[in-house]
Amino acid sequence: MEAYEAYMKQVAEPMRRELTGQGFQELTTAEEVDAFMASAEGTSLVVINSVCGCAAGLARPAVTGALEELDKKPENLVTVFAGQDREATEKMRGYFEEVPPSSPSIAVLEGSELKYFIPREQIEDHDLEQVQSHISGVLRQMVK
Repeated sequence: MEAYEAYMKQVAEPMRRELTGQGFQELTTAEEVDAFMASAEGTSLVVINSVCGCAAGLARPAVTGALEELDKKPENLVTVFAGQDREATEKMRGYFEEVPPSSPSIAVLEGSELKYFIPREQIEDHDLEQVQSHISGVLRQMVK
């Protein structure tokens, strides 16, 4: 099991950097999620990152591409990694229990309140431009 976990950490590292390299704060523990949510002000873009196939391969570049298109960006960019940082992911999902767990997925929060959610089903089987346009359209309406 240790060999598997070490392998998965190695596989996930470039996927983590794809977001952290664009300014996302990575929350890796339940305590970090709680601390962030307790102090979150303004609009937050939360990416539930994942290694899962085509959807994850689309989600990260669509998010970063959408942010590059915007004049006004969310105040907070955060990410948790499903399957890697399980407690952090579970804790974050607990803040928007009204939607079923989905990886990858994208949440837009105002303070700690869920305002919009893009589940895996709205990412996979779409092309990059569609997903990016969806994200940027939502953020243009929500970021003041």
